[in-house]
Amino acid sequence: MGYKAKIADMRGEIRAMNKLIPEAAAGFATLSKAVKENGPLSFKEKEYVALAIAISQRCEPCINFHVEALMKSGATREELGDVLSMSIQMGGGPALMYAAHALACWDELAAPAVAAE
Repeated sequence: MGYKAKIADMRGEIRAMNKLIPEAAAGFATLSKAVKENGPLSFKEKEYVALAIAISQRCEPCINFHVEALMKSGATREELGDVLSMSIQMGGGPALMYAAHALACWDELAAPAVAAE
């Protein structure tokens, strides 16, 4: 399964869970908005922090969502590489493996859409 499909599937799972626990979901959404929209760091910088944590925690769905958010915020592949290097330095072998997932996700999302045959 490609990264685009993984992102879409995870979004569907999250929507189902949000319907089951709407108050908890709303609380998490409020927290997310508050931390992303306030403080001295830019949204993009905060997304890089989130990506590094996702790599260290080995959360592939988190990696996929944060790579997607970074692309939408104007991040570059070169910036991504710098953050991946730092994540690997801090996390060793396991971080290396999940950093590779982050790069593969970026490359798939950045590739031109192929028309269905």
